[in-house]
Amino acid sequence: MEAAQRAGIEPVELLVAGDNVLPELLGEVSTLGHAPRVIGIYRRTDLPTGARDVVLALWQVSDPGNVGTLLRTADAFGVGVALSPECADPTSPRALRASAGAIFRVPLVGWDELPGQRVALVAHGGTPLADAPLEPPVTLFLGSEREGLPDRLVARGHRVTIELPGDAESLNVAAAGAIALYEVARRTAR
Repeated sequence: MEAAQRAGIEPVELLVAGDNVLPELLGEVSTLGHAPRVIGIYRRTDLPTGARDVVLALWQVSDPGNVGTLLRTADAFGVGVALSPECADPTSPRALRASAGAIFRVPLVGWDELPGQRVALVAHGGTPLADAPLEPPVTLFLGSEREGLPDRLVARGHRVTIELPGDAESLNVAAAGAIALYEVARRTAR
């Protein structure tokens, strides 16, 4: 609620325990383990939109926790997020919790409005992230947890891999997005 207020987004309805709704009713509709004190209902059309010089483009990321975490990471680095069809809903309860209010600050960019050069993060066989062209404007493509990115998206841009010195086969999509955004920020801060 506070994140929405700071972003200037007004609720359609605000349910406050003990004020305009019985506390036990909030507990019945909540997906949390405990009853919340407040539930706000907002219009999806009021969420921020628009372009940024750096965008995380999420291709069919189905885990709402990962979508929310990537929104929070995008917020930390001041970038936008684009969601392909079949991505988890960023307004689902798990995504909202993981975003920690970032849904009210991070612009959602249309899939047909992606800026600059395309960089596809792939698990293996790409240019090392340290050597990749990441100068803004740039769109960083991250694939679904199981399937990765389709060949048609990878073929349109630079294939980039985060090299892993350990034994893990790959990174969680949210971890890969955070590392890639850190590298973009590190370079542009020079």
